[in-house]
Amino acid sequence: MGERLKGARIAAGLSLRDLAAQVGVSATAISKYERGEDVPGSGILLRLASSLGVRVEFFLRPVTVKVSEPCYRKRSALGVKARRTIQARIQEALERRLEAEALFPGEEHPQFSLPEIPREARSFAEIEAAAVALREAWDLGLDPVESVVEVLEEQGIKVQLVDAPAAFDACTFFANDGIPVIAVRGGLPGDRQRLDLLHELGHLLLRVGGELDEERTAFRFAAAFLVPESMARFELGAQRSTLSLEELQLLKRRWGLSMQAWIRRASDLGIIPEATAFSYYKRFRQRGWHKVEPGPAYPEEVPSRLEQVIMRARAEDIISDARAAELLGRPVRVVQLHKLESLDESATSVCC
Repeated sequence: MGERLKGARIAAGLSLRDLAAQVGVSATAISKYERGEDVPGSGILLRLASSLGVRVEFFLRPVTVKVSEPCYRKRSALGVKARRTIQARIQEALERRLEAEALFPGEEHPQFSLPEIPREARSFAEIEAAAVALREAWDLGLDPVESVVEVLEEQGIKVQLVDAPAAFDACTFFANDGIPVIAVRGGLPGDRQRLDLLHELGHLLLRVGGELDEERTAFRFAAAFLVPESMARFELGAQRSTLSLEELQLLKRRWGLSMQAWIRRASDLGIIPEATAFSYYKRFRQRGWHKVEPGPAYPEEVPSRLEQVIMRARAEDIISDARAAELLGRPVRVVQLHKLESLDESATSVCC
């Protein structure tokens, strides 16, 4: 129980004193519970669960997932407390997911393995080639990718949205020494989210050599995966002196790549001069578009596999509403309401 209590406290971003004040005990008592030197009574256990937003049963289950330290590729602006909070939230969410998958023991779930593609990146040409080779290995063709989240999860890479400070975009963890988990901050515009996810994928796959910078290599790979070079030239032409705002908005909507990333892509491929790209960057910054681009936002992608598995388990009476709520991390009343709404929709479709 102690390990679970500590994980839930860290995931909630609470100190020992914060939690103790909410529960009505001393910080020393909380510390003893976490170290396994004492066991709380039923009343305190209920208050702990209420304060941490979990069910009492949460504390009684064994810990089944171990998550590595996050693989930050550059110096993180996050403090130690924020990093530990994110790590604890990832661990708890992944545990729920793996428990849900275990509800159907006879079925196989995607397992990640490194694709057999050239992974050496010592030049920009090799980065572009690696992105296209990965699309071929994953049978994606050259068309726009509808859902980056679904593509990654189909290959056994877990994607987890996490509530995190603005200083955090995305990073990669490894669970149980082998399952890659890419965590991305929830609430980001979809175009930025997609680039962040593929940026992490680039770090995961490529072996950077020569004089290439790792961060720039990962960005180039992400953009090349979203819009392969041949398609970028098809959309923009071989040589341009300027790009219109309306054109960039249309390309963003079609490919799920931000307007600023399209400008960078055109510059990297020599379609527009670097000076032109810098003038666009300056214009975007002056107008605040570097934070919120003009036009409709590209929708955020949300992982759906966990909910699909749990809804199936409920439909087949494998789990109760309470267990479904626990695995989804939602209150039971929300799950029950969703169930009633689904029944209403089914009745309407039958009648009509």
